Amino acid sequence: MSEKPTVDKNGLDGELRRLEKQVDALLATIGALREENRALRHRQDNLANERASLMQRNEQVRTRVEAMIGRLKTLEHGS
Repeated sequence: MSEKPTVDKNGLDGELRRLEKQVDALLATIGALREENRALRHRQDNLANERASLMQRNEQVRTRVEAMIGRLKTLEHGS
């Protein structure tokens, strides 16, 4: 003779509410992580653009400095 375990309806309802809260919390976390990820990607894009701009400006300055050095050497040898 085996007895079937009785299911406590209040306990089951409580467990379902607990699981529902956990799922809601997970969904909220997923939403927050998605937003954070979007913001980080946007920041990464901005930083990459800024880096490219700085590299271009650095190259322009390097070219100008090299030209000045060349002119100074020419003046030095011409005198």
